[in-house]
Amino acid sequence: MRVVVIGGSGHIGTFLVPRLVRAGHEVLSISRGTSTPYADGPEWQQVHRVVADREREDREGTFGDRVAGLRPDIVVDLVCFTLESATALVGSLRGRAGHLLHCGSVWRYGPSHHVPISEASGTAPFGEYGIQKDRIARMLKEETDSGGLVTTSLHPGHIVGPGWHPIGPLGNVDPAVWQTLSAGRPLQVPGSGVELMHHVHAADVAQAFEQAIERRDAAAGEDFSIVAPTALTVRGYAHEAAGWFGHTGSLESVTWEEFRQTTTPEHAEMSWEHLYRSHCFSIEKARTLLGYAPRYEPQAAVLESVRWLIDHGKLEVARPLTV
Repeated sequence: MRVVVIGGSGHIGTFLVPRLVRAGHEVLSISRGTSTPYADGPEWQQVHRVVADREREDREGTFGDRVAGLRPDIVVDLVCFTLESATALVGSLRGRAGHLLHCGSVWRYGPSHHVPISEASGTAPFGEYGIQKDRIARMLKEETDSGGLVTTSLHPGHIVGPGWHPIGPLGNVDPAVWQTLSAGRPLQVPGSGVELMHHVHAADVAQAFEQAIERRDAAAGEDFSIVAPTALTVRGYAHEAAGWFGHTGSLESVTWEEFRQTTTPEHAEMSWEHLYRSHCFSIEKARTLLGYAPRYEPQAAVLESVRWLIDHGKLEVARPLTV
């Protein structure tokens, strides 16, 4: 089939586009043309690359028609963040494409009340990003249920992979956290230390998108949480990561007020947003309907990312990895 991937050179697209090529699809990748995939491969030689500025074209009301004009059987939208943008794309593709797959986020749900969270049991989102992702998912489901365009929304956890900084043990991307752990120094932890984070390797997210394409009828009108088989607590994550450098984790509990004095406002806010949500999700629906079988446990995915950063001079640590 002819598949258009919007945002094909990003985290997920780096792994998804080659998978689709290997599966025999004709693939077109739309991006701004300002970046290249995190990992190259021979499959990219068979990909038709389209340069487009989505934000500008959305403002002009032309982006949806541009995508539809590529005559796709399937559209995978990896970079849609507002209900207005998603609605415009649906309107352009209705009757002109067979399946639209949207990349959402587990932040469509608010703080955990019961874990693991299923697609039917999450609390209401907060914050503009999560609210928009939830609105998009609901709109897509209504579109399909009403007999319109066939749609599916997939909602990844904290995406991890080689080439970018993972969400770390404190729920942020502060490189100083890895410096502290690699040196064996005490890590100041806000909150209780039992807050949860649910990561997922980008390759596993790509797997889920490909399976949703292959199982269109099962995926039609559905939404799926796409995460690793297990989640990590702050405490467990920090102890695991310290062990990669030959140390036993040493954690020091501090208040949120004390924590905010030790880092930047940006890192502190990111930590609070991740740890306040304290997410852990079920993948049973994706297993049952799509055959989703993630290869990576979260600690293995993060270790791969950290190793890549160290090997490529993107992360300074006090001691080499011992694993």
